[in-house]
Amino acid sequence: MQWEVVIGLEVHVQLATQSKIFSGASIAFGAEPNTQACAVDLAMPGMLPVFNEEALNMAIKFGLAIDANINKVSVFDRKNYFYPDLPKGYQISQLDYPTVEKGHLDITLEDGSSKRINVTRAHLEEDAGKSLHEDFHGQTGIDLNRAGTPLLEIVSEPELRSAKEAVAYLKKLHSIVTYLGISDGDMSQGSMRCDCNVSLRPFGQQEFGTRTEIKNVNSFRFVEKAINCEIERQMDILEDGGRIIQETRLYNPDKDETRSMRSKEHANDYRYFPDPDLLPVVIQDETIERIRQSLPELPEAKKSRFVSDYGLTDYDAGILASTRAQADYFETVAKRCDDAKLAANWIMGELSKWLNQENLEIQQSPVTAQQLGDLILRVKDNTLSGKLGKTVFESLWQREGEVDAIIEKKGLKQVTDSSAIEAMIDEVLNANAAQVEQYRAAEPEKQAKMLGFFVGQAMKASRGKANPQQVNEALTRKLNG
Repeated sequence: MQWEVVIGLEVHVQLATQSKIFSGASIAFGAEPNTQACAVDLAMPGMLPVFNEEALNMAIKFGLAIDANINKVSVFDRKNYFYPDLPKGYQISQLDYPTVEKGHLDITLEDGSSKRINVTRAHLEEDAGKSLHEDFHGQTGIDLNRAGTPLLEIVSEPELRSAKEAVAYLKKLHSIVTYLGISDGDMSQGSMRCDCNVSLRPFGQQEFGTRTEIKNVNSFRFVEKAINCEIERQMDILEDGGRIIQETRLYNPDKDETRSMRSKEHANDYRYFPDPDLLPVVIQDETIERIRQSLPELPEAKKSRFVSDYGLTDYDAGILASTRAQADYFETVAKRCDDAKLAANWIMGELSKWLNQENLEIQQSPVTAQQLGDLILRVKDNTLSGKLGKTVFESLWQREGEVDAIIEKKGLKQVTDSSAIEAMIDEVLNANAAQVEQYRAAEPEKQAKMLGFFVGQAMKASRGKANPQQVNEALTRKLNG
């Protein structure tokens, strides 16, 4: 039997406010446990929440960016459950009246086509604390620094049909929230966490199958692996005649498997009711319009501008505009060297290679955009060949100085003097007389392949400094003369 995969994602985005959603405590990452939890976060008697307006503004920004409806009135509810890292015994969230509803975003599939994914809702809520198990020898420690951190939970419609589509959606979401500046999107620090709802149904069936939820997956790679793992597990059960149990599961990347965490709760299990300590949030039209005017250029608009203004291909523009940091880096390099295509090639080629090797983001690159622009200028004016340019790039990466200083210090200036190149080629040809005879006796198509040998010898003799184009032209002329 052929199975259709049905996936919906619930993504928790930590908002980049200075303080928590209902208290003035800091949300800075990395502080000592329980040093950023005030009396409100600890649920001390008599403490009342005060709503952080900046969190609301960020939710509105996101809603406008995905062309969603902004509810003029939204309500905070208490979601009741008992867990050691939830001091109040309930989480403040939004159930029936979220801030954002009915938006959409478009993802690009592997074949280059586009698919629209609808976003059901995006609601504000507070984060819980964190349970620590590693250092307590059979006991659990509780760190409440994260308790009360503002979250925007973004819920998609179950319209994703593969793990790759889910990753494409998640990357697009990551791009939007970081472009807006409402989150740093750092998944390693928990700024973006994903719950994956997965089910299978026979092709052609309208009714959804029983779903499971994979909780708190914290990287694009693990989202893909966790979903594929769960698809395999459910398929094995269904094809053996079993049935899927609705439950919450955890993904173990070391074992590449999901395991049961708890049976899946329903909304009525949480006994939601409006929080009596918080008034409904009323949003004025003027506020929405003011925030709309403050929106930055978003990924799709920037991609289109890169195509029209810089003459890039759709593919190159899409990659360069995928993150705000990368787009800004590209524009700085392109303006510095006045050559958008070369800037794109170096960023997507040499820079990308080094970033991947070191597992760094572009904003962590040791080579600044200004330095890369200067390097490309030296390639353009023939001070450097492309190969020598890569040598200079490596020196920039090792922080050995600026472009011109590295060229001078290492004697890397390209040889473009035609008489010097001709003399060097004469020496190469005299030293390889037998190969010259073979070349001249060969058919034209074989000569084209044999020319590479002489180019290699000439570049070796010049220690890579001779201008490759001049070498090719001079060799072809002398060999055919």
